[in-house]
Amino acid sequence: MNGITFYAHGDNPALQNAVERLGKLGVTVADAPNASVTHLLLSVPSFNKTGNLLGGGSLYDVLDRLPKTVTIIGGNLPKEQLEDYRIIDLLQDDRYLAENAAITADCAVSVARQKMNVVWRGCPVLILGWGRIGKCLAQLLRDMGADVTVAARKPSDIAILQGLSYGAEDIYKLHHGLLRYQVIFNTVPQPILCAGQTVHCRKDCLLIELASKPGIEGQNILNAAGLPGKYAPKSSGRLIASSVIRLILGREC
Repeated sequence: MNGITFYAHGDNPALQNAVERLGKLGVTVADAPNASVTHLLLSVPSFNKTGNLLGGGSLYDVLDRLPKTVTIIGGNLPKEQLEDYRIIDLLQDDRYLAENAAITADCAVSVARQKMNVVWRGCPVLILGWGRIGKCLAQLLRDMGADVTVAARKPSDIAILQGLSYGAEDIYKLHHGLLRYQVIFNTVPQPILCAGQTVHCRKDCLLIELASKPGIEGQNILNAAGLPGKYAPKSSGRLIASSVIRLILGREC
């Protein structure tokens, strides 16, 4: 396809599903690094906490086996260290982020449902954050009949939430307390609820962490960051593949 050859580094299910999808779309995918590779496809996000590639090894070891003209595609790529390369960071693409948020919300609801001892209808739920994931999650839960409250930071967001008939709270001043909630989702990648606050949650409250950096402290917190790749790798892979085609070739698939 237009002289394009991909090499995918990594073995996680989402990346493998993306490779399979690209192959079906007629894109050449190399089994190993070689001189014909035009695009290096990495996991999204691409690095673990120690700075190594998800899938193992160093990015520079992989690049040493590829042409200097290769385009690097991934998530949270270090721009300063890759200034000599063309990069496409999917975690900087608004459309990818929006569609990934919708998948994350679907997965979060499914994961929570497996752990709950009640149905969603009438269930009091608190969502921390009114970003992409928070918006998708709030709509999805309300459609299922949950009693949804969203805690936001900006007064303008609180006003919007009230206008949309959600329960609305200042994220740093939870006046109604935490005791009423059956499920609390955090979508904010910074400290929001400390252990001294979560200890006051009801004993059967389900605390679910969705942010890349923890925002909730305490006991028995379900760490559910990176849900699309773990729980919906086929959907996540299709999104990676379609985003790549859109950004490189400028067409939908």
